[in-house]
Amino acid sequence: MSDQPRIENYHEPAHHASRVTRHGLIHRVLVRAPNWMGDAVMCEPALRGLRACFPSAEIVLLAKPMVAELLSSQPSLNRVVVYEDKKAYAGLSGKWALAGVLRRERFDLAVLFQNAFEAALLAWLAGIPRRYGYVTDGRAMLLTDPVAVPDRSAVVHQVRYYWDLLKPLGVTGEPPAPQLSVTADEEAAIAGRLKDAGMAPADMLVGINPGSTYGGAKRWLPDRFAETAERVCGTIERDTGRSVSVAIFGGKGEEELGYAVAERLTRRTILLSGRTTIRELMAATKRCAVLLTNDTGPMHVAAAFGVPVVAVFGPTDWRTTAPYGQEQGVVRQPVECAPCLLRECPIDHRCMTRVSVEQVYDAAVKQLSGLSGLSRLSGDVGFSHKTDQIDRTDPLSSFTVFLDRDGTLNPDPGYIGSPDQFELFPGVAEALAVLKRAGARLVVVTNQSGIARGKFTVDQLTAVHDKLRRLLAAAGAPLDAVYFCPHHPDEGCRCRKPGTAMVEQAVQDLSLDLSRSYLVGDQSRDMQLARRVGAKSILVTTGADSAHTLRELADDEAAPDATARSLREAADWILSDVQARHASRITHHGASS
Repeated sequence: MSDQPRIENYHEPAHHASRVTRHGLIHRVLVRAPNWMGDAVMCEPALRGLRACFPSAEIVLLAKPMVAELLSSQPSLNRVVVYEDKKAYAGLSGKWALAGVLRRERFDLAVLFQNAFEAALLAWLAGIPRRYGYVTDGRAMLLTDPVAVPDRSAVVHQVRYYWDLLKPLGVTGEPPAPQLSVTADEEAAIAGRLKDAGMAPADMLVGINPGSTYGGAKRWLPDRFAETAERVCGTIERDTGRSVSVAIFGGKGEEELGYAVAERLTRRTILLSGRTTIRELMAATKRCAVLLTNDTGPMHVAAAFGVPVVAVFGPTDWRTTAPYGQEQGVVRQPVECAPCLLRECPIDHRCMTRVSVEQVYDAAVKQLSGLSGLSRLSGDVGFSHKTDQIDRTDPLSSFTVFLDRDGTLNPDPGYIGSPDQFELFPGVAEALAVLKRAGARLVVVTNQSGIARGKFTVDQLTAVHDKLRRLLAAAGAPLDAVYFCPHHPDEGCRCRKPGTAMVEQAVQDLSLDLSRSYLVGDQSRDMQLARRVGAKSILVTTGADSAHTLRELADDEAAPDATARSLREAADWILSDVQARHASRITHHGASS
């Protein structure tokens, strides 16, 4: 066995797509994407699930222009074909032409996330031998592999609806949170645009998305958006000392609505309504500290970037389309006629007019409480405006937190070889979400000698770690990497803690600065590893042998830098320590100058 740590990528484990692959190997897959931005974001986890089902296949997305642009850089896809339904592929002749283009591609399988009859018809006209999708819109006869629609009486989130479509192909467990990506050049371009509008790099940005392409019934009142944004900006400024600006988002045709909000604001505002491409909208949304929004596509985009979202819901069903993993950010007034799913309200719009500024402001304060600059809001350790001069929204952006697994993140019953055996300690996900929102990288390093001992396989361990990733991602704390040592203790490898190979590999892969790193664990070997690599050490006393570990460390005169009763205490200590580091740098600079 190689004397190297094992590194897990971010994809779900591969499964055998038994029902479809019985008919032959699948080399090329056509995926028909949903048509709307929000639906496309909520479908993204299923795209990763599909890649796990067919890790070696070429996966090609067929999508209308907006969705094609949105998903163009997703790693689960090989290519994107733009469905120009208003231009080249308009009308019956256009559909026939598109079918001919797809026919020449010789796809083995079509997976139809879009529910319409047309999606199945195109796949049939293109001669794709396997056509897989939900039985909707009267298209059962066009599907070779029809999947029954979930029971309508059981309300499920749209993310799960798309994820569950793949279960007959072998996908299992809970869907991960949606994720999107933009390039460094796209982020730099938006930074330049904000700079031209008068924003400094250190300024925080509050986003507002007051429109909705679905219809006026989904729109909260412009004056209330403006008043809420003013209050949120003022609170952030008081608690952080940073300058705060506002960005107003919207699609083409929503420019007037954007102006209606902007003219009520007293602070620096950049009006982006109708003035961005989809990729520019994504990069600008990612830059926000919080987004105040209706139930819209940009709401899902923000959530996919981990931006705290406050979403006002009225006529639509929050249970199915809330920002996934941020359901606590939903604001609504339960009225007898909602959810009605109507585009325009036929009566008095009570579902929206009864939502107050105070409600939305309070939700924003709670959503922002994870940002460590907001000490008064969160009640947690944070940066006060007197000492915080960091030129970034994320004070932990250059820091890494290495995490032990068993006994630290989860109870340790012995060798865990199944996701069913794995559960997080209470409060772990929330604690890591605080660190993640503050900008920290989260890296798990774990000894797993159960592989060498024959207790479980690498695939079984991967399934356990997939559950770990899903649980944390759903709480807003996605892991940056997981490294594990598969060796027996007697092998003398360099990766088994307190050996340093796993950390060294992480440094190489992620370009980490170990002088800005912490290691949290429940065993003396974790503390020894921290000393060897120059990280600060935090011992959590959640492990079964914590009392013994403390005595052992005391006997060796090797006390950790901190001891915590929970991971939340450890997170608070890390934030406090970073504050102290920064205060020390400011004091030193002032003395030397």
